[in-house]
Amino acid sequence: MSRADSALLVVDVQDKLIGLIAQHERIVWNIGRLLDGAEALGVRAVATEQYPRGLGHTTKTLADRLGIVPAKLTFSCGGCPEVFENLRDAGVFKILVVGIEAHVCIQQTVLDLLADGFRVYLAVDAIGSRHEIDYATALRRMDSAGATLTTTEA
Repeated sequence: MSRADSALLVVDVQDKLIGLIAQHERIVWNIGRLLDGAEALGVRAVATEQYPRGLGHTTKTLADRLGIVPAKLTFSCGGCPEVFENLRDAGVFKILVVGIEAHVCIQQTVLDLLADGFRVYLAVDAIGSRHEIDYATALRRMDSAGATLTTTEA
């Protein structure tokens, strides 16, 4: 990955849902570290919110580091096509994905991104689900589909 062809995507880290996620404090902390690193390196950072009217907005700790966060009503971030059109237009074809939940919005987004020709990376310690079985199964599925598993530190 390089700053010219890469972006960070923060998926649905919202107030009403994040507290239900296993190890949510670590996940938010790691996403914050990635946002800080992206800013320092000049890497684009984008985010989405799933049905914010019902699930609230991006947790304040992270929202303060992001610009406008588009809302979606689909599990996949493909429900915000302008996000990916803007990245593609800027020459970005590698995306580091973080957020929640691994087996729903993250997984659907990753599968759509891979199908659209993006190279996808997953910071596994900045992704979560409410249940371990869903998290582990989603990571295996995304790995086998072609996403690269990594960590925040890496």
